[in-house]
Amino acid sequence: MTTTEQIGPLGEVTLLRGHAPYTLAGYAGFRAVIDTDGAVPARLKALFASVAAIDRRYPDLARRELARGVALGLTVRDATAGLIVLSSLRGEGAALEFAEVIAASFADLAAPAPQEPLAAEPGEAEANFTAYFGTIPVPLAQLMRLNPAAADAYYLMRRGSIDANPLSPKHGELLLLAILAAGYSPMAATHVRGARMAGATDEEIAEAVLCAVPAAGIAAWMGVGALLAPPDATPKD
Repeated sequence: MTTTEQIGPLGEVTLLRGHAPYTLAGYAGFRAVIDTDGAVPARLKALFASVAAIDRRYPDLARRELARGVALGLTVRDATAGLIVLSSLRGEGAALEFAEVIAASFADLAAPAPQEPLAAEPGEAEANFTAYFGTIPVPLAQLMRLNPAAADAYYLMRRGSIDANPLSPKHGELLLLAILAAGYSPMAATHVRGARMAGATDEEIAEAVLCAVPAAGIAAWMGVGALLAPPDATPKD
């Protein structure tokens, strides 16, 4: 029997409770995946759901999800991974909004002493792009040609989001995927491959993507689900 506790605030909407038992039962099923340990720990899934909510500009949902993660053992360092990835993938506005959510969720924001920004060495960006993508994507090739300094900046932010992520490269990729799924982004294909390269299983990728459902609905899955077909699977009409 589905309860409002399984669903959360959506289950308290009187009209849905009176007219939409199938909808609420389905949502409870998604919440059961997101709220419990599975292929991905529940505390990290709470972070993924919170960051996806920021992507969709739902700060109240983001605060609720992050608070749930903190109750499950999420640390400030863990949450900083979301701040880093949003800074790169969604820019200053989203990152600052999530910084406010973090500040409201933790009593102690102690952090290491500030570090000086790093600089890319000559050729470092090109080598990183080639190693990660296999071949340099056309947009990055054009950025390297037209504005090499911006290409270096792109490399540094990409490296900060994945290679130097406070969680791990694997969970950094999964966090990126939750955001991309929430935004229905075609970039998800690149990061499905990146997550697999970092050691993620398809079950882990699936759970990360499902963390976007509270903020972006079931459409979040549709943009990524087909990318998880086994290599020998034959598409069906």
